[in-house]
Amino acid sequence: MKFELQHTDAKSSARAGEITTDHGKIETPIFMPVGTVGSVKGVHFRDLEDDVKAQIILGNTYHLYLRPGLDVLKAAGGLHKFNGWTKPMLTDSGGYQVFSLSDNRKLTEEGAMFRSHLDGSKHLFTPENVVDIQRVIGADIIMALDECPPGDAEYEYAKKSMALTHRWLKRGVDHFDNTEPLYGHSQTFFPIVQGAGYRDLRTQSAEFIASQNREGNAIGGLAVGEPTEVMYEMVELVNGILPKDKPRYLMGVGTPANLLENIALGVDMFDCVMPTRNGRNGMLFTSEGILNMRNEKWKNDFSPVDPNGTSFVDHHYTKAYLRHLYVSKEMLAAQIGSMHNLTFYLWLVREARKHIIEGDFAQWKDVMVKKLTTRL
Repeated sequence: MKFELQHTDAKSSARAGEITTDHGKIETPIFMPVGTVGSVKGVHFRDLEDDVKAQIILGNTYHLYLRPGLDVLKAAGGLHKFNGWTKPMLTDSGGYQVFSLSDNRKLTEEGAMFRSHLDGSKHLFTPENVVDIQRVIGADIIMALDECPPGDAEYEYAKKSMALTHRWLKRGVDHFDNTEPLYGHSQTFFPIVQGAGYRDLRTQSAEFIASQNREGNAIGGLAVGEPTEVMYEMVELVNGILPKDKPRYLMGVGTPANLLENIALGVDMFDCVMPTRNGRNGMLFTSEGILNMRNEKWKNDFSPVDPNGTSFVDHHYTKAYLRHLYVSKEMLAAQIGSMHNLTFYLWLVREARKHIIEGDFAQWKDVMVKKLTTRL
């Protein structure tokens, strides 16, 4: 993987760059649609490419490991061959499931023992075998195993958790460096900064992660219940330490306004289930604000969802029609809502990139954030 930093905004830390992988180029800043089980829920890959203009998608190691399983993925020649997506992919390590499935897991020095949510069977994820699993999946960018503590974690817990993540990372780095990709394309390995909402821990973690000298770095353990101001404070702190010549990936974030504020702080890559999950439930994001499509006020509104034409939806469907689909619990509503929100997110990061290059990002961002947080 290569990263070229092309522009930096004069009044913020916003950056425009380009990541090159064996499956293609990615212009940053970028939002990555989440494809947990090898599909972006309810959206065809054709539409992801043509309308959403996605440049990279995610897969989830925990879910793909359980189903369809490594034997199927290996026999297919990796996830790219299995699902037909030809552009870059990133896989997480399963570490977030360690956090989100805390009732079904046990942490040890060796790794994370899970009970499958499918059948209750026990599985151990170690820093080494999550590298092996992600070799089999075959993503272009793979993640280190980490523990993601909750946003309100006590200091001592967060400190022990961070130290465990660092010890796991050293083992993961060694194993990655001593193994090879399986399908003839290169893979790159990102470590993850942890430390909850504590400045000294985040500083230690960012310094340790930077010292590993990998091709890119991630920031984890944010947007997990802490106040938004704490997230921004931690991102700004960490990005002041992580190397400027490598991409920075903020995991699991977030709202459209979160994206712009974190781009201003120097983040290059994002992922989040919010656009598809909220789209399925009738919350649509637009350049003028947030719409609840079930509201009575849209019943006779035959205008487009976004008057600025940020999405293919705006050229085909009115607010009134979409409200009708949601109220009728029509499957098409969830599909259109997911498509609209993903298209809007990708439009938003393209616009951010354009304004970074043109030199007026900071002013544009301040105007946009006010709009993006308005409920219409």
